[in-house]
Formats: sequence, structure tokens, C-alpha cells
Amino acid sequence: MKPSTALPGLSRLAPTYTAELFAPLHGELMALLRGLAPADWERPTIAGAWRVRDVAAHLLDGDLRKLSGQRDGQRLGPEGPIDGYRDLVAWIDAENASGVAFAQRLSPRLLVDLLEITGRWVADFVVVLDPHASAWISVLWAGETRSENWMDTGREYTERWHHQMQIRDAVKAPHLFADRWLRPLLDLSVRALPPAYAETEAPEGTTVTLAVTAESRMAWTLVREGGGWSLYGGEPQPPAAAGTTVTAGPATVWRLFYNALSRTAAPAVITVSGETRLAEPLLLARSVMV
Repeated sequence: MKPSTALPGLSRLAPTYTAELFAPLHGELMALLRGLAPADWERPTIAGAWRVRDVAAHLLDGDLRKLSGQRDGQRLGPEGPIDGYRDLVAWIDAENASGVAFAQRLSPRLLVDLLEITGRWVADFVVVLDPHASAWISVLWAGETRSENWMDTGREYTERWHHQMQIRDAVKAPHLFADRWLRPLLDLSVRALPPAYAETEAPEGTTVTLAVTAESRMAWTLVREGGGWSLYGGEPQPPAAAGTTVTAGPATVWRLFYNALSRTAAPAVITVSGETRLAEPLLLARSVMV
């Protein structure tokens, strides 16, 4: 990452490459699912009404749709017009629900056997993509109307990571908080922050830092410059006088970005130093389409 011209300690964000992580992440999922007891498949998760088996079914459906749509060119769009963001989210939700509904007829064993194959196919597919060619879809939660493959592949990585975490959370399995998994996840997730702050006014030079205390300390900083908000890696050194810092652990921050932490629960698990008003958009940012 190139150093920032704004403040010492900050670096401009570079692309985050995750294609090589798909195969080992898939291996973690297979080990997890094959170790579940029959009762585990019916446990509720933090993914709304979905049980463990429903989250697994969604992962299978996501693999099949990616392979059919991006690899094979089978594009099935919405039947009706999409008039804005809300319509798009409603269509995505309906697609997700129909995939999970179909899988109700599948046994857990068959779900795992199918995921074993499709996950391997997806891992093989993403590693051969040109990371800087145009992606087949844009990552709208990051404010992009055109994305490169590295960003779309990264979005897919965050999907597979956080859905696996929903299962791990439900069955009390160890979480994937090692830097190997968490740093790329958050380096992608924080790209939802500039759109979240688009309507937030502040003086030039104001900073808002997200600091995550994990295996190693990780931080990303928004800087108010040129009338907008620019995102950097790191935190100002020394901390900027006008700065606000939001500090959280990995168990909190992934729930925040992936729509599993309510606004009312956030104050008990997040520390804010500086201007509280400037932390509000961060607490509402989501790295998924909701």
C-alpha cells in the first residue's frame, strides 16, 4: 500500500486478493459440516429464520448460481423491472429464499456431498480469473457501479466466511479469527464505509478510525478530504486531534458488518473515543445487500 499524503500512519488501500483462500476456507467448512451431529443441523442461527441446514443450503445455492452465471454464462435476471436499490434487494432475497426452499428436500449428508463438489469447482474457477478484468457484477454495497474481479471474488470470500461463521456460532465451533482469515475479510468489508458516510458532514482533515483488536491490531481510517471521505489502511500517528476512534473485537465487528448486531446492542460491545456523532454511520454500515 502506498503511504497517504493526508496523515502519517495511513496507507492507501490496495486490492485485496482472496482467490487462493477459497480452497482452504472450503476445507474448513467441510471439516465443520462433516463433524455435525444430527441435532446440530436444526439449530437456529443469527441469520434470521435460517437454521444451520438452511445456511448450508444457501452456500450450495450460491456456488451453483456463481458457476452457472459467471462461469457458464447462464444469466437469469428478475422477471420484472428493478426500480432502485430496494427492488434489487427484494429480488436477491427472493432468489436466496427459493434456493433454500428447494434444499429442504435434501438430506444433510447430500447437502455436504454436493457442497464438497461445488466448493471445489468454485475454488478452481476463481483462481484462474484475471483479477483486474471487469467483474460480471458490481459490488454495490461498496458503492461500485463497476467492479474488477478481485473485488467480486473478495465479496464472494466474505459471503463464504460469514455464512460459515453463522454455522460455527450456532454449534459453538471455534471461530475463524486468525489473521489469515480476518484481515482480508475486514480489508474488504470496510469498503462499505465511504458510502455509509456519504451524507456525513465534517471539517476537512477529520478522521474516523475503526480499530479491531484481534490476533494483531488492525485499523482503517476515513479522512474527510476534498469534500468527501477517503478510506485508508492504518490509523493516524499520532492520533489526529479531530479524530474519532471506534474499537471493537472480531466477534463484534463481523456481526456489525454482516447485519447481526443490533443498533441497541452495539454500545455495550464497542468503544467510541472522540465525537460520538461521527461513529453513527459506521455502526450502520453493512457489507451485504440489506
